[in-house]
Amino acid sequence: MLFSVDAHAVGCHLTGNEVYITNLLNQYAELDGDADFIAYVSRPEAFDRLPARFRKIRVSDNPYLRLGFELPRCLRRHRPDLLHVQYTAPLVASVPVVATVHDVSFLEHPEYFTKFRAVQLRITVKRTVRRAARILTPSEFSRRRIVNAYGVDESKVTVVPNGVSPVFRPVHAGAAAHWVRSRYNIPAPFVLTVGDLQPRKNHIRLIRAFEELLRAYPHLPHHLVMVGKETWRAAGVRRAAARSAVADRLHFTGWVPDEDLRYFYGACDLFVFPSLYEGFGIPIVEAMACARAVACSNTSAMPEVANAAAILFDPESVAEIARAMRDLILDAELRRRMERRGARRAALFSWSRAAQKTLDVYYDVAGVVRDAAPQPPRIPAARKLVR
Repeated sequence: MLFSVDAHAVGCHLTGNEVYITNLLNQYAELDGDADFIAYVSRPEAFDRLPARFRKIRVSDNPYLRLGFELPRCLRRHRPDLLHVQYTAPLVASVPVVATVHDVSFLEHPEYFTKFRAVQLRITVKRTVRRAARILTPSEFSRRRIVNAYGVDESKVTVVPNGVSPVFRPVHAGAAAHWVRSRYNIPAPFVLTVGDLQPRKNHIRLIRAFEELLRAYPHLPHHLVMVGKETWRAAGVRRAAARSAVADRLHFTGWVPDEDLRYFYGACDLFVFPSLYEGFGIPIVEAMACARAVACSNTSAMPEVANAAAILFDPESVAEIARAMRDLILDAELRRRMERRGARRAALFSWSRAAQKTLDVYYDVAGVVRDAAPQPPRIPAARKLVR
C-alpha cells in the first residue's frame, strides 16, 4: 500500500493542524511497517520532524499552487492508494480522498475569520466533504455539526479523538518555574492559557476576568501568561492588555515549541482555556497530561473532551471566568482533585490510538482488510461535574 498525506502544515506553526498531522505521521512509522507513505511538505524543517523512512516531497506553501497544480500532478505521478488532507482537497484528485475536518466554525461563526478566509473555507470544505471517501473529525460534537451542515450520511463521518504527545508529562513545579523564569523572564505563580491571538480564543475577556480577579483579591501574586503566535486582530488583544490595570502582570510569549510548552504547563498554578468554539481543544488534554488543574469553556466540544475533569464556565461571562480561576487558586483541595482527575482523563487520549483508528480508515477506503488490531478503550461520554 502507498498512502499519501498533505503535510504542508508541518513546520508552519499552524498550531492544531500541525500538531495533528505531525503526531499521526510519526505514529504511523511505529504502527505500520508494511505500508509506504509519502508526505507532501512545504517547509525544510519538516524533513527532520517526520519519520526517516517516509518519502517527503516538497510542495509550495502557496495554497493555490499546492491545491490547484502541484498536488494533482503529484497524485498522477506517484499514484498512491489515497490522499489524506485537512479541510481542503486538491482541485483535482485522481485518488480517493480522506479528509479531516476538525470543526465547522467557519460556517457557524464566520466572525472569527477574515471575510475572505470564511468564504474560501465555505466553498472548498463543502466541495471536499461532498467528494471525500471518508471524513474524519475529533469529536462527536463536530461529527453532528458536519452531518447537519452538509447533509452527508452519518456512516461517512468517523470520530477519531485527538491525542496528547508524550512530551507532555508532569514536571516538578519548582524546577519548571525556575526554567520559565530563566528562559522567558516570567515569574511564578501564574495562570496559563495557550492559543493563537485571534478572536475565537477569547483573550480579551480572559484579560478582563484576570483583572477582576486581582481587583477582588489584591493579595494574589499571580501573573497571566498567554502562549500563542500573533495572528489577525492580535493588535486588539495587545491594546486590551496595555490598557489593563494589571498590565504589568500580563505576559505574551508568542509561539513556543512543545519542548518549552511543557515547562509552562508544569509551572502554572492552573490552566484556563476560554475559547469560544473548539472542535476538540488539544491544549486541554496537554495541560491535564502535565497534571495541571483546568478551567475551560462549556461550549462546543470542550465539555466532551474535558468530561468531569475540569471546571466549566460560560466563555462570554467575564464573571464566570474570574470565578473559575478564583476557585482553583484559593481552594487547594479542589485544585488537587482536578489535577488528579485531569491526569486520569488525559491518559485516555493518545496519538497512537488516533493513528491506529486513522490507519484503519485508510485501509478500509483502499479496500484492504488488515489483521485485527487491539481496540483502544472507549472514551466515556461527558458527564456533569458536581461541585
